[in-house]
Amino acid sequence: MFQGFSQQTVDFLWGIRFNNERSWFEAHKEDYQKNLYEPMKELCRSLYEGFGERHKDLEMTSRVCRIYRDARRLHGRGPYKDHLWLTLSQPVERWSAAPAFWFEISADGYSHGVGYWMAQALTMAKFRARMDRDPKPMEKLARQIKKQDVFALDGEDFKRPKQAPSTLLEPWYNKKNGFSLSCDRPHDDLVFSPELPGALLEEWEKLVPLFRYLSTLDGDPDPREP
Repeated sequence: MFQGFSQQTVDFLWGIRFNNERSWFEAHKEDYQKNLYEPMKELCRSLYEGFGERHKDLEMTSRVCRIYRDARRLHGRGPYKDHLWLTLSQPVERWSAAPAFWFEISADGYSHGVGYWMAQALTMAKFRARMDRDPKPMEKLARQIKKQDVFALDGEDFKRPKQAPSTLLEPWYNKKNGFSLSCDRPHDDLVFSPELPGALLEEWEKLVPLFRYLSTLDGDPDPREP
């Protein structure tokens, strides 16, 4: 059962940020397991079970990322991540085609939301094509999202804006490699509390309609084919 993260969690995350090397990590591996990885696994389990109870019709999978960076993509960085995240998504062959709910904790704070990490070009093409065919469903979602003040739309825009079906859809239509609705917070009482899973699930409810919309994009035809 999730009991909350702790100051030891934050201390480890600051430690790995400034001591990102094998010898330091090996000396503090027990801290990592006890204060970061195990609480994250418990949080992931609580979110997965809680979300499943609320939305029984959605088949979901859950995952906690590894702290080890891909050795092929270090690009001068240390071998370990200085943050850890979890995701809840539907099972698909290509992870980049699936939107996901996520939670991430770092030394500076924590964040959560829904969206794509790096969506495939095909996924974004399908998203735009669907808005072109029938803009009203996404416009309805965009209006609902504008009424809340927890999550903000984030993602890289095209340098040359594309012509969206409506002004309301422009911020969505012009996202290049995916997008997210994210909430960023400094460490607070909630992240150290057993109440965190319930609070996240309540806030995620605002995002479920968008998640459902995005989850069906994979079945749309490829708009790039004649």
